[in-house]
Amino acid sequence: MTRDLDAARELAAGLAVRAGRLQLERRDTLRMGAPKAHANDVVSDVDIASEQLIVEAVLEAWPEDAVQAEEGHGRAGGSGWSWIVDPLDGTRNYVSRTGPWSVCIALYEGGEPRMAVVHDPAAGETFSAVDGGGALLDGRPMRVSGGPPLAEALIGVSFQPNPATKERAGRVLRELLPVSGDIRRIPAALNLVYQAAGRLDGGLALDTKLWDIAAGALIAREAGVTLGGRGPDYSTELTIGAAPTLWAELSERVRAVAG
Repeated sequence: MTRDLDAARELAAGLAVRAGRLQLERRDTLRMGAPKAHANDVVSDVDIASEQLIVEAVLEAWPEDAVQAEEGHGRAGGSGWSWIVDPLDGTRNYVSRTGPWSVCIALYEGGEPRMAVVHDPAAGETFSAVDGGGALLDGRPMRVSGGPPLAEALIGVSFQPNPATKERAGRVLRELLPVSGDIRRIPAALNLVYQAAGRLDGGLALDTKLWDIAAGALIAREAGVTLGGRGPDYSTELTIGAAPTLWAELSERVRAVAG
């Protein structure tokens, strides 16, 4: 089944902006739910409302598609196409007002990413990509950084705040802090799209879920970011990204200690 990917991107971008507007409007009145996998895995009624907004509109447009969504609005489909939705990546930042967050929507054909949107509501920025069509920031092409040496590079770090992953992240930070230009902790999707925009020179994400990285990884790849993990393919367990000239040094150091 063919799909107009530009039309899908237009729909996804519009939905991400609508969800982001809802998040800004309801930030002062949000209600917290019970933690999910662990005490730091928080969710609010705004996460759930944002996901419902996105999923309902997607299924209205393509009712035979499957959906994988973080807050439980997933469903099987029969078209061979799947929407991967993280309605609010960075809930802890959003709730505590301590950093950025984003709305993430990706479209897969089988197991391959074909379209992606990441929207930053606070900055009003929308990052997007279509497979083979390059990466855009608010409609303008963007490319990975030139890749300074690791000693001058700005590296993004993302990880789930459960005890086991924090231990892994600690090993990575002990390895990278003395030898890199500086490090930023940032939610996984923005980590990847900031690499695509050249704001970060490289980054890594530990123990994510598919909806955390699906959209950002396609956008990063289309901007020229080199991606991998334990081997040549990135995974939810370990995603490493970097400008091509930085890739070998950064990936070698991360793989040696990430466990």
